[in-house]
Amino acid sequence: MHQEQEKISCSIFQKQENIIKEFADKLNKVKDYQHKVELASDLSRYVDMLLECLEYNVNSLDCKNCRFISNFRKRTANIIIKVKELV
Repeated sequence: MHQEQEKISCSIFQKQENIIKEFADKLNKVKDYQHKVELASDLSRYVDMLLECLEYNVNSLDCKNCRFISNFRKRTANIIIKVKELV
């Protein structure tokens, strides 16, 4: 079953989204944990660019969705990084 995703209409998000997806794909394929942590750190930095967006508009659904997705990705990257500290 194929479900079409709604797009966030923001050039900043679209540009970062392509980069973030590349990092996420690499992160999912990598087996070496140290390399995984490095990729998670890079992913976190790109996500931060979206979370710190100067054009954020609290009344925009696109901005709210971007912020929601970005926060989720940030938490995921941080979990990977934190596990390294525990090991």
